[in-house]
Amino acid sequence: MNSADIHQVQILTPIGALTIYCRNEFLTEIKFTNINNKLYCTHNAFTREVARQLDAYFKSADFQFDLPLNYSATPHQEKVWRALMDIPRGHVKTYGELATLLHSSPRAIGQACGANPIPIVIPCHRVVSKAGLGGFMHQAQGEFLDIKRQLLAHEQH
Repeated sequence: MNSADIHQVQILTPIGALTIYCRNEFLTEIKFTNINNKLYCTHNAFTREVARQLDAYFKSADFQFDLPLNYSATPHQEKVWRALMDIPRGHVKTYGELATLLHSSPRAIGQACGANPIPIVIPCHRVVSKAGLGGFMHQAQGEFLDIKRQLLAHEQH
């Protein structure tokens, strides 16, 4: 793969800095990053489109993403991530509800959610525990849970 086919750009959003990674014309990853991190950014039309769609989402939670995605996943992760995209904005499902739906276990659902390489677009933040918020990005407390709270609050408006 030619390195010219790989692009990344950092954007500022209401929930903090995001780094967008693209390969060819596919979104491959979104990471929550520190804006002070030095990053070699390479813009192209597709990274600008991803940034535009993320901006549109933060302006209106009703925005529908329309981006080609490319990621590596186990069959279980793929099944979970597809189910996440079926959860409507402003709604949540519990790990247990998804586990029942997908014939899995709540822990396996949580692991798949935590491994999601494209948060926000694949809305793993819409999965909560039956007794509270649950985790986010393999974290049970701290800044990632604050981001999950912000995303859920944004989608309630």
